[in-house]
Amino acid sequence: MEQIPLNHEASAGDTHKQLVSSLPPEVVQCLENARFLHLATCTDNQPHVSLMNYTYIPSSQYSSAPVIVMTTNPSSKKTNNLVVNPNVSLLVHDWVSHRPPTQGRRMSGGSPGPEHRSSLASLLLNLNTSAISSISATINGTAELVARGSDEEKFYRSQHLENNTFDSEGGVAFNGGGPAQATQEDGGRECFVAGEEVRVILVHIKDIRTSDWKGSVKDWVLVPEGGEVSVNGVR
Repeated sequence: MEQIPLNHEASAGDTHKQLVSSLPPEVVQCLENARFLHLATCTDNQPHVSLMNYTYIPSSQYSSAPVIVMTTNPSSKKTNNLVVNPNVSLLVHDWVSHRPPTQGRRMSGGSPGPEHRSSLASLLLNLNTSAISSISATINGTAELVARGSDEEKFYRSQHLENNTFDSEGGVAFNGGGPAQATQEDGGRECFVAGEEVRVILVHIKDIRTSDWKGSVKDWVLVPEGGEVSVNGVR
């Protein structure tokens, strides 16, 4: 049987989880660099994945632990799912993900490709992205809908709105669907963040798994300071 190279760690189990009271720096960097994440919810063994704008908040007057804020249409499938099952999984990465052209690949005419760049611009871009494009992080946690009209909701909504306010080159938001025309002028903020009917989702982080392009995997369990958690039956 062919042996797996040492740099490809076994990723099916969780025997090497580390207990931490704060998020590892590489996870924080990933959350601060990326603009979108994938939110996975599930009910009746039917998974559902949504592409979301998000805001990472290390701590606040409402939570001493780090949380991730998102907003959603109250009648969306993900909202219905997390009301029934609050356990969610998030995938976030800071890799440059636009597919480069390959030999023999036939373009479909879908999403536009990157603009043509000079060799110097491409070199500088590659140097810059090589410094930040390091890992992907799978974050497991529990989600809640913040009480409508509460001071807590107003706080998290304002933080999320500020974090997702971009200049004219900021692009279009992906945060729950809707007509494209409605998102073109303001990046979807009025529709997906500031709208009166929009609900605020708060995700409390439980554990994190990171992987890099070499196949290395690391696991962490986030434990509040002074708290205890069982990992593989051991406290």
